[in-house]
Amino acid sequence: MDIVLKKYGNSTVVVLPPGVLRDLKLSAGSSMSLATTPERTITLAPKRRYTLEDLVAQCNLKAAPPADIGAWDSMPTVGRERI
Repeated sequence: MDIVLKKYGNSTVVVLPPGVLRDLKLSAGSSMSLATTPERTITLAPKRRYTLEDLVAQCNLKAAPPADIGAWDSMPTVGRERI
């Protein structure tokens, strides 16, 4: 598919046809990720939206806690924190 870059104020924009937007379930304001390669290839992909469930599912609940968590737990209170 051929497209044309267009001038929009001080920027240059890529106009995506409605069919492409519909197929990718995108609309104006959608977040995208853009990457380029030394071979002058451009990759434009929708940014994935994560849910809390997605992120928790990636956690290893059996992993050891970070090394600095012990220091955090033993720090004195400095304000009106409640323990």
